[in-house]
Amino acid sequence: MNDLPVTPLVRSLPSSVPFVGPETLERRRGGPFRARLGANENGFGPAPSVVAAMAAAAAQSWKYCDPENHDLKQAIAAHLGVAPENVVVGEGIDGLFGYTVRMFVEPGIAVATSQGAYPTFNFHVAGYGGRLVTVPYANDREDPQALADLARREKARLVFFANPDNPMGSWWPAADVTRLISGLPDGAVLCLDEAYGEFAPEGTLPPLDVSDPRVIRFRTFSKAYGLAGLRVAYAVGEKDVIKSFDKVRNHFGVNKLAQGAAVAALADQRYLHEVIGKVKEARERLSAIARDNGLKPLPSATNFVTIDCGRDGAFARRVLEELARRDVFVRMPGVPPLDRCIRISAGPASELDYLASVLPDSLKAARGS
Repeated sequence: MNDLPVTPLVRSLPSSVPFVGPETLERRRGGPFRARLGANENGFGPAPSVVAAMAAAAAQSWKYCDPENHDLKQAIAAHLGVAPENVVVGEGIDGLFGYTVRMFVEPGIAVATSQGAYPTFNFHVAGYGGRLVTVPYANDREDPQALADLARREKARLVFFANPDNPMGSWWPAADVTRLISGLPDGAVLCLDEAYGEFAPEGTLPPLDVSDPRVIRFRTFSKAYGLAGLRVAYAVGEKDVIKSFDKVRNHFGVNKLAQGAAVAALADQRYLHEVIGKVKEARERLSAIARDNGLKPLPSATNFVTIDCGRDGAFARRVLEELARRDVFVRMPGVPPLDRCIRISAGPASELDYLASVLPDSLKAARGS
């Protein structure tokens, strides 16, 4: 690497990715997991109408996709009650985070987030030379007041806040988010990650205000709509801020199938509400499984349940490893004290049944080791 003419910044970065995917683990172990409950995917799948739309579009895949994402932007705008110029479409929220950081961050510029929050955002900040500054979670939730204070103290240009939150599943009422926005220092922009917003209780998401250039709101088709593999998401904000994305985004980044599938997904709100109901039932089942095994499920407004294993991060990792040996894929937060927990995605009843059957032995083995 030192012989390559890469920039000093790239030379200083580790060769790593924020997540190790289940496919990587399956290759290492020589077979698939029986229960894939770690990536917060929608195990119930996309709507049949969406599958049909993708099948119909497949024969047209010889065509380039629309670089303006016109039909999808129109559909999102109509769904949200905003103008199309307030919407930008990207290849998943991760892609949009990368463009956002590219737009606002230069080497040395401070970016504020919570210690242990979604790591891909941090990955992009490091990639553009930003200076990441953090505050700890408080009572297993991000601390919006501490974030605002940190941003003011460090003169942060971007502030990252997820509501609902990954990895803990926690959330704040809209009034607290509005208070965070009001407390932003001059020159700061809030990246408000609402990837799990469809699962949140009423009153969690503030009303959309596309007149405020200090806030960019990120949403996705990966979770509730079941399109994680297609990589399609969007951001909503003030029109001049959104227009700036056109200067840096990959204009062919969202493929033709993904655009059509997302339009069809928005049109099938009945199926969306069915999925939300199934996720709620699965969360309740996961919480019951945890309690039956002497563990503490945390309240969740997402499509996963974070479960306190009652000890430290080393023990939680042993539980995770023992579950993997028994064909169950789950993940865990990476930063103490959050790492005392494991995080299990909502999924079909058959996978939760299997989890329930192997969790007691997994805990026993983890305690014994």
